[in-house]
Amino acid sequence: MTLEEIADRLAVVDVMHRFADGIDRRDWARYRSVFTDEIELDYSSYRAENAGTWTADDWVDKARSLFPGLDASQHTITNTLVELQGDVARVQADVRADHVVVVDGVTSVYTVAGWYEDELVRTHAEWRIRRKVLHMRWSEGDVGVMQVARDRVRAANDTP
Repeated sequence: MTLEEIADRLAVVDVMHRFADGIDRRDWARYRSVFTDEIELDYSSYRAENAGTWTADDWVDKARSLFPGLDASQHTITNTLVELQGDVARVQADVRADHVVVVDGVTSVYTVAGWYEDELVRTHAEWRIRRKVLHMRWSEGDVGVMQVARDRVRAANDTP
């Protein structure tokens, strides 16, 4: 393996980590920076309507309609396998995503676990995600956490 291949692998793994860090810290600029301008997403293993082609800005706005309503989230990405083919990288990585809300002092958690299948492309000497597929293996906890988060964001946006 050449030094260039090693550098590319590290850069691709860094994109995956910035993806998780951006959404968990609600750093929307960082989260947006990991995507090409148009992205193909398939999260249908979680929600049927979450599959298709999106502008990256629209996808980030979709995240903004949910994640600020959570009290915390943590996306842990592990077992990252990278296959390089020139300016295209195919990535398989396990993910565990914990979503937390606290209501009246009671903490509720909803966890989704599975793996991502991503395709990244090199654009202007940096790697970006152009395709992301979530394959859910299992989930546990209170799925209602997600609706509480959406309702909180909606209420906050309706407040003058």
